[in-house]
Amino acid sequence: MSDYTPNSRDNNERIVGSVFRVNGPVIEAIGVTDAMMLELVAVGGSRLTGEIVKLEAEKAIIQVYEDTTGVKPGEPVYGSGALLSPELGPGLVGTIYDGILRPLSALLEMSGDFLDRGVTAPPIDQEKKWLFEPEVGEGTAIHGGMIIGTVKETELFNHRIIIPPFVQGNLESIAPKGEYTVQDTIAKVKNDDGLIPIRMSQKWPIRRPRPTKGRSPLHTPLITGQRVIDTLFPVAKGGTVAIPGGFGTGKTMTQHAVAKWCDADIIVYIGCGERGNEMTDVLSDFPKLIDPRTGRSLMERTILIANTSNMPVSAREASIYTGVTLAEYFRDQGYHVAVMADSTSRWAEALRELSGRMEEMPAEEGFPAYLPTRIAEFYERAGYMETLSGELGSVTLIGAVSPPGGDFSEPVTQHTKRFVRCFWSLDRQLANARHYPAISWLESYSEYLADIASWWEQNAGTEWSEYRHRIMDLLQSEVRLNQVVKLVGPDALPDSQRFIIDVCTLFKNAFLQQNAFDENDRYSVIQKQYKMLELILYYYKRGQKAIKSGVTLVKLRQMKAYQDLVKMKFSISNDELSEFDKIRTRLGRSFDQLEAIFGE
Repeated sequence: MSDYTPNSRDNNERIVGSVFRVNGPVIEAIGVTDAMMLELVAVGGSRLTGEIVKLEAEKAIIQVYEDTTGVKPGEPVYGSGALLSPELGPGLVGTIYDGILRPLSALLEMSGDFLDRGVTAPPIDQEKKWLFEPEVGEGTAIHGGMIIGTVKETELFNHRIIIPPFVQGNLESIAPKGEYTVQDTIAKVKNDDGLIPIRMSQKWPIRRPRPTKGRSPLHTPLITGQRVIDTLFPVAKGGTVAIPGGFGTGKTMTQHAVAKWCDADIIVYIGCGERGNEMTDVLSDFPKLIDPRTGRSLMERTILIANTSNMPVSAREASIYTGVTLAEYFRDQGYHVAVMADSTSRWAEALRELSGRMEEMPAEEGFPAYLPTRIAEFYERAGYMETLSGELGSVTLIGAVSPPGGDFSEPVTQHTKRFVRCFWSLDRQLANARHYPAISWLESYSEYLADIASWWEQNAGTEWSEYRHRIMDLLQSEVRLNQVVKLVGPDALPDSQRFIIDVCTLFKNAFLQQNAFDENDRYSVIQKQYKMLELILYYYKRGQKAIKSGVTLVKLRQMKAYQDLVKMKFSISNDELSEFDKIRTRLGRSFDQLEAIFGE
């Protein structure tokens, strides 16, 4: 096991050059005559894993994914003849990896608490046996991406065994139902090139998108249970999201909440350059969390990639591609996958450091000139796809951005905005006021509203689009009124305008703000969200009418039914939706009484 490398390079290794210069994680090799771009290599006697990123005459630039301390000029560089292509198959779900898909639990057993250089292990257990159940018979016409069987990977997740892309022919043989390792041949495909052995695992280069039949229209929202997201700024399955925010505004916690509660089949969480204590929280909390849809551990549908700020910078650059490759692999099985990249700013900083060490011409703020291209290539791998097998699957990319000093005009944030269609802007004032999620309803936006409106109207309520439009108009009106209040004070406004401020304050506190520690409030089903929004707008509509009838704002605030509105997110569970109708009845009765008194 200790001899394994991501491409089993021990089978095809040959010396392709020697170390000439060491510059941190970047190594210059000379005498390189038999190597290719992006080839996986092993550097020096410790066999440090690296990747060729530049070739020129007989020179090569290699970025190494481990600490290069002690590497000397003249040491050999071994080529593998293959690209960085980790092994994909049963055993991925529930595992914690580093940036190049080495399982941290296996590395812990091999080297102890401190990771030795050059130590590596396969992403999936090579000896564990899985119960394989075939779904096709001999003689079947085979094509790339076709599902030929299943493996029950966890109690809730069936891993679908798919034919590697570009493999075609007729199924010569297939193993009967039974237990096999990922290296056992479970099928043989015959074509003009002969017999091609098929195993339960396959490899794919991390920097190359996996092929599909084509993109499908986005029409289904990714339900997160967070009301400010689902109702105001929803993202479609297969969509792209940026979460920018300064230090301490809650980027990581927002991604944690989405990862815990969203209705994706698989979660890939990439801790890219974040602090070790944040990843420790993820690693310790996720196994204890219960999936609200299934009642089982959240880890049974989660893959964690831990590449913290104290790990090699090159591996941080690769971790983003590793995570999205895993997502595409499960998408090709017909699953919906959500990828949390925390954060793409640290990834961009890794690009900047590596670019500087390779003496490339810098662009804005020292970032390489190809930064926009890399960001675009990453987000382009999202989408709602028709897979090669004819299934529908999706990859949703949710990337956090950490602009220095909260300056959204810096290059990473600006370039990211060009390539995403959903923007959850985090507000420092909201975070300081302990309003979470601290997503600004003024600076955030979603371009998926038209795509998913029909889904909401069919599954939540026919008035969803109208209700959302009305509450956003009220929030915009409140901004203008608050500007007046700052100049002349609240007493200068008539009750009808002060009532708008009151309703918006109620909406912010009773709807947008959520308590992650309250059992009823931490997750809201879409029907509860719709009912809450409907009730607040009903209060606004009746309140306007009452004020015109002469009812004072003070009297409206004193209604007992008003307190029901304030507390409804805590007092009503997802299974008690009929309680909202009772609150509406009590509100209506209270308004009728007030109008009767003041109307006289």
